[in-house]
Amino acid sequence: MAKVLLLYSTTDGHTVEICKRLASVIENAGDIVDIENLKDGPTLEGREFDKIVIGASIRYGKHQPLVYKFIKTNQSTLEAHPNALFSVNVVARKPEKNTPETNPYLQKFLQQIDWVPQNLAVFAGKIVYPELGPFDRTMIRFIMWMTKGPTDPTGTYEFTDWNKVEEFGRMVAGL
Repeated sequence: MAKVLLLYSTTDGHTVEICKRLASVIENAGDIVDIENLKDGPTLEGREFDKIVIGASIRYGKHQPLVYKFIKTNQSTLEAHPNALFSVNVVARKPEKNTPETNPYLQKFLQQIDWVPQNLAVFAGKIVYPELGPFDRTMIRFIMWMTKGPTDPTGTYEFTDWNKVEEFGRMVAGL
């Protein structure tokens, strides 16, 4: 039985939902999972864990700055354990952009960090227009219009392939 540290950065809350599904799959395989928000400033020093996974959402093409900072600060600890990284973004709703190799946001992120995660995944996110502020709702609707996505400001659109999430969870359990 391994202990898995599952850290996340979320913008609208969907990344934590993905983390919960991953935790369920990993725990069903016999591991113990601790889920923590990077916003809470977790430290790795002096902690016992066997595997580490980081999940991070994208807004306007970028991960949150705290993700970069956490990776830079903890790179040696990340490299000393079996590890994985997943990115959550709406562009991954498109089949040609839903793999680590083809997702432009994940590829750009990987070029900006020195850490090379051992395992990668990309999951399509979710848009809940009614919960967005006026600026974000307008900008995201414009981006969706340009990319032929849904634009109804009263709608909720979930693009996540939960089977893909569960498959990633089984992979993490097998590390």
